[in-house]
Amino acid sequence: MNVRRPGVRELLRGCFALAFFSCRRRSSRELVPGRVGRRSGAGSRRPPDWVWGLAAALLASVAMNAWAVETVLFRRNNQEQTIVGRVLVTAKDGGVLLLARDGLLWAVPPDEQIRISRDDAPFSPLSREEFASQLLRLLPAGFEVHETANYLVFHNTSKAYAQWCGALLERLFTGFTNYWQRRGFQLSKPEFPLIAVVFADRKGYQEFSREELGEAGEKIIAYYSLMTNRMTMYDLTGLEQSSGPGASRSRMTTGQINQILAHPEAERTVATIIHEATHQIAFNCGLHQRLSDCPLWVSEGIAIYFETPDLSSSKGWKSIGAINRARMTQFSTYLKNRPPDSLRTLIEKDDRFRNPQTGLDAYAEAWALTYFLLKQRPKQYLEYLERISRKKPLLRDEPAARLQEFQAVFGQDLQTLDAEFLRFMTKLR
Repeated sequence: MNVRRPGVRELLRGCFALAFFSCRRRSSRELVPGRVGRRSGAGSRRPPDWVWGLAAALLASVAMNAWAVETVLFRRNNQEQTIVGRVLVTAKDGGVLLLARDGLLWAVPPDEQIRISRDDAPFSPLSREEFASQLLRLLPAGFEVHETANYLVFHNTSKAYAQWCGALLERLFTGFTNYWQRRGFQLSKPEFPLIAVVFADRKGYQEFSREELGEAGEKIIAYYSLMTNRMTMYDLTGLEQSSGPGASRSRMTTGQINQILAHPEAERTVATIIHEATHQIAFNCGLHQRLSDCPLWVSEGIAIYFETPDLSSSKGWKSIGAINRARMTQFSTYLKNRPPDSLRTLIEKDDRFRNPQTGLDAYAEAWALTYFLLKQRPKQYLEYLERISRKKPLLRDEPAARLQEFQAVFGQDLQTLDAEFLRFMTKLR
């Protein structure tokens, strides 16, 4: 396989877009680290083919010191900054991709670097108290922190809504980890607390997310960022928007919130929150690696597989693996004009997800294929997931390599597998 070895600027310009995540250049005081070019996201231009290329030798040389602490002193926007963290990738031009102690990914090109020093002391994340103090300084005034076992929920909405979000996320976390561990996939404990930022109203959320999402923020109710490792959303009850921030906080209970969001018309809205939260868990528990070339049909298929809301229980998550009716309807419609090479193109490339004209069908087929493989080929699917979970950051596979990796597990006869897949899905009710 031919691999081009770009510099760190090129790597950042091609930063991977996931679940409407997008990057734009921001000042050193803002929340998105690194230097990036034009934003990329749903419906935007496809990143260049070479953005994932780094030599295996470079990655190996970094991996030997993967647990050491690096201190990078650099100048950006006429200000000197210091980032302490773990170097994940060193590009050919000397630029580095650094994982900071707060979980943020920083890309520092060589012309910004002043000095890089190494300490043999082991890398350690910030404490929860340090996380809270640091992020509260960056968020708008009025934010507070609600802590759970695995999450820090930063919010300026009601305490009850923050508690509801925390409980929902913890139930999803438990359901997600139990699901894979019962099937023999060994997940890892998150290295960092999982961060959720919850705004009281849509306006505040859109203002905050505009630099990341652009105008698309008006249509997106939540997103997970691979660069910051945070999930951002807003209060879905509508109470804060209609009454003004804080107006109903003292009277709203988690039971009332659950009642509002359990209505059938709210199901898809809550499903979006769960979808993004599933991405966050998957990228923090070792199912996927951040900025690796995890095929979108895999990451999105899993997120959709888990997104069916379960608001009936305070403990379990009984709806994991339930038929996703919205995606099933979309896939059934797609079948009427489905191209013969649909399975192949889904596996080989991510293009269909990024094209507004084909995106909905791609998401539906990603769910359908995931559902089929988990029900009919569970052992092979887990073997395939193991391979995907070992992918390194910023190394991009060619389409032929993706297909070969898939066929190495599920067999060379793609046509027979596709026929089996379609027979199974058309019988679902």
